[in-house]
Amino acid sequence: MALLLDTTRRLDTLVAETQATAAVPTLVAGVVRDGVLAHVTSAGEPPPDPGTQYRIGSITKTMTAALVLRLRDEGRLALDDPLDRHLPGTPVGTVTLRQLLGHASGLQREPESDGWWERTEGADLAALLAGLTPAKLAHPPYRVFHYSNLAYGLLGGVLERLTGQSWWDLLRERLLGPLGLTRTSYQAEAPYALGYVVHPWHGTLREEPRTDTGAMAPAGQLWASTADLARWAAFLADPDPALLAPETVTEMCAPVVMNDLDSWTSGHGLGLELYRSGERVYIGHGGSMPGYVAGMMVHRPSRTAVVTFANAYGFRSGSIGALTRQLLTEVLDREPNPVRAWRPADGPPEPAVAELTGRWWFMAREFEASWDGEAEELLLTLLRPAGAAPWRFARVEPDRWRGRSGMNDGEILAVRRNPDGSVRALDIATFVFTRDPDRLD
Repeated sequence: MALLLDTTRRLDTLVAETQATAAVPTLVAGVVRDGVLAHVTSAGEPPPDPGTQYRIGSITKTMTAALVLRLRDEGRLALDDPLDRHLPGTPVGTVTLRQLLGHASGLQREPESDGWWERTEGADLAALLAGLTPAKLAHPPYRVFHYSNLAYGLLGGVLERLTGQSWWDLLRERLLGPLGLTRTSYQAEAPYALGYVVHPWHGTLREEPRTDTGAMAPAGQLWASTADLARWAAFLADPDPALLAPETVTEMCAPVVMNDLDSWTSGHGLGLELYRSGERVYIGHGGSMPGYVAGMMVHRPSRTAVVTFANAYGFRSGSIGALTRQLLTEVLDREPNPVRAWRPADGPPEPAVAELTGRWWFMAREFEASWDGEAEELLLTLLRPAGAAPWRFARVEPDRWRGRSGMNDGEILAVRRNPDGSVRALDIATFVFTRDPDRLD
């Protein structure tokens, strides 16, 4: 879906201005609309294209989390499993996988290392575990939010022990390959942007090492192109059920812990950062590694996202997170919401469904039941005041439907019948809907 010309001009201007004021060699941003990379804009030299790789840093964590949730869906682990169940003998084994995913475990931020782990060659899982001590628990679990790279190194170890595969092999097999992310890699693959630290006084560049972080790779190792990261953002907005159930991605977006208890403008879900921007909530993650910063923010209701990269360690003015949020907000404020064309149904629903459609009443409030043939769901919508979102129900057995949205998500709609088999009422968690507004049945 192409963007309006005024929108692209505004985005191009913002990226050009930010590259100049932030003093980064190159800056690139990609906009996703309705699953498609709709616009790419960049500034700096040499000019990057959508296939140029940058290091994505902690955005890697979103993919590690997706692997954990996929194994959970397969019944191979539970989110409330203690770490000790999968990595026995560790002195921090009482923390749970859920706490590790949501940065609510209380673990310290970094692993033991002879140098800054992001800038030195990493050790293996055995060495990572050997560096654990009880003192690595800086806070009791859930006491406060405390970001932990170490937590994701341990989650990678859980994946390795559980599957017998390396984290990287598992990622390629389960996510990258099926999604066609051919420009997402463990190490840089040309063409890629060199990463720098910009000297604060005279603007010269110091090239940074491109490290293999070993057992800490699940926390921040990956490289990706704009086109690939945009495809991952599109997946998070509208997941392919063959790879990860949509309800599982929604679960990843639910808050585990709030970062700021005074204003509730940001939090963490299961591997995803949550950001409030006015009345909107964005999900995604930021990333940094020596020489690089990156951003990814997604507005799931409109299936719109922005991904950003720069090949310098930090901005002289502002931040890549602030820019990513500004670009996404500009798109949402300026562009009309994507509209899916209506098309007629292939035919009426079966009689057992058709007889449920039409008007229903509960406590003098009028509802309309309709059928969504594409989703195979029964919709129940409050008519006054107008504009209410429908409750959706999926059939689980004859005359029993499971709620899929709103206040009735997870609740049962049971069809009550008369002795002659005709429908008498709809019972939703003891709230009884009838065809007659005077009847309370």
